[in-house]
Amino acid sequence: MKKVIKKIIIPLCLVILVTSCKKDFLNTQPLDKAAAASTWSDASLSEMFVTDLYNGIQEGYMQQNSLDNQTDNCLFNFGSQIIMEAGISPSNVGGIPGTMEWGNMYGKIRAANLALENLSTSSIDASVIARLKGESYFMRGYYYNQLLRYYGGVPIIKSSYLLSAPDFSMARSTYAACVTSIVSDLDSAALLLDGKTMALGRASKTAALALKSRVLINAASDLHDKTKAAAKSALLGGFANYELLGYTSGDQASRWTAAKAAAKAVLDLGDFGYKLDLAAPQSKADAIADHIKLGLARGGAEKEVFFAKYYINASTDDWGAWYPRNNMPNGYHGWSSTEPTQNLVDNYEMMDGTKFDWSNPTQAAAPYENRDPRFYADIFYDGCPWKPRTTDGAAIDPYGELQFGTYETGTAGAGVPYFGLDTRNSNIENWNGTRTGYVIKKFMDPNPAIVDMNQKQEVPTVLLRQTEVVFNYIEACLETGDEATARTWLNKIRFRAGLPATTLTGSDLVNLYRNERNLEMLVEDQRFFDARRWMIAPTTFGQKVRIMVINGKLKAGKTVATYRYNKDNYDYTYHVQNIESGVENRAWNDKIYFPPIRLDEMNKNKKLIQNPGYQ
Repeated sequence: MKKVIKKIIIPLCLVILVTSCKKDFLNTQPLDKAAAASTWSDASLSEMFVTDLYNGIQEGYMQQNSLDNQTDNCLFNFGSQIIMEAGISPSNVGGIPGTMEWGNMYGKIRAANLALENLSTSSIDASVIARLKGESYFMRGYYYNQLLRYYGGVPIIKSSYLLSAPDFSMARSTYAACVTSIVSDLDSAALLLDGKTMALGRASKTAALALKSRVLINAASDLHDKTKAAAKSALLGGFANYELLGYTSGDQASRWTAAKAAAKAVLDLGDFGYKLDLAAPQSKADAIADHIKLGLARGGAEKEVFFAKYYINASTDDWGAWYPRNNMPNGYHGWSSTEPTQNLVDNYEMMDGTKFDWSNPTQAAAPYENRDPRFYADIFYDGCPWKPRTTDGAAIDPYGELQFGTYETGTAGAGVPYFGLDTRNSNIENWNGTRTGYVIKKFMDPNPAIVDMNQKQEVPTVLLRQTEVVFNYIEACLETGDEATARTWLNKIRFRAGLPATTLTGSDLVNLYRNERNLEMLVEDQRFFDARRWMIAPTTFGQKVRIMVINGKLKAGKTVATYRYNKDNYDYTYHVQNIESGVENRAWNDKIYFPPIRLDEMNKNKKLIQNPGYQ
């Protein structure tokens, strides 16, 4: 290292001696950066600046600690106690996804403001300017909405600050003003990007309108209507600055009408959906295959994608690319980070459309048979076939099937306990086994070459897609009294999933819709916000985590040397129980509807008002 330093110092000394008499010595151009004037007068440099705006997305919902781990859907293997036990505070905010973290988002918002200001006076080609401005408007709207749906109203800043500014502090804008501003940005983006052919991973007109649909469906919801929120939460109703959280005036019905129109505008753009034209339920096998394709955004299902973060393994080390390492079962040397709960699994219907029932002896004896096909596509369960094991596991499990239970091997009557390879008693790795009896399978590339923690994958994080817009339209139809249209579109989703049509009405139809939305969009950062805006979080997120305990006992006369799931050899029992004490004692507190703004942000900006429950 010292030799390298000497080689650098000597030429620098020579340069100083030679140039010391020149007056402009300090006015040099950095070799690793472009000057502002150069950036905005060069199309390629302008493109690079705007492209960097997308980096604020980070890994999207493919982060290791999925937001679904902060819901009734899943458990984070390595603990979310501070959040799930309502212990967060301004000085300890728990785990915030980077793409919703206050400072990260405002950094990218400032960059978008700089792009919009400088592109307005740029001399590059007008068509390029229009496209880059459209992308900048979209990304600014996207990041503001990330903040809005997490914290409520935030300061709306639409110009870049100068160092000469006398004051950098700014008050939070009202929720209504934030919605108006974001919608304006997205309308501008849609107008400027209309007719433009966009590369994968970049904003488009369709993406802008789909995001507008998301913004307006949230805005119309009960959480953001003071009358509805106050009726369900004394904390929110008593907050002196509720205008930061939702609407204090106006007509909620008109907001639902606007949300319905926004969703319909996207659906009217063209045929983007994947297999949403079926007249009857497709087969179980096809439904499973198609739901896997939707999760991987391939095999024809990529046509549904409006906006996504893509990974190229040769050039990225994002955690989204390391999804298999983070989430594959420990018997494959994965970390089992996102573990579905029994609370979630019980919500998957039977194939005939009836609810699963533990009091039904047949269903209780075989809880993984004849279930909603999406269960098999998205959840690793006991006996689930997967890939060949790694070298150290292949001899123990030559069949490549998940083992989440405790079983007997040897001879019936004298059997010895064998702990499954994917449990916390595994003889491969025991520190990272599932605590719930399940591991997330969705988004997992089935390529057998991607088998352990050493391989990345190139499955995109799909941030906006047609199915979400369809659900937004269904919900708006329900809220505006159009049940017939809601059922028609809901049945399109159910037919693709291999389930029969519904004829439900009223609250039963609403509850079915909410369940369908949750299962179809599992671990896509939907449930975290949906249960809040519907204000059902106290009875869902506040539930204790239920887990599955499985035992396999050899049948009389049976001898097994190497375990494999087999009902001919084993009697299986399935016990549902609350997770052990000390892992997560989940409890809901209404202050969790809107997480706290970090204390250092409050200290830097004295005009900020903290969210309710944290003063």
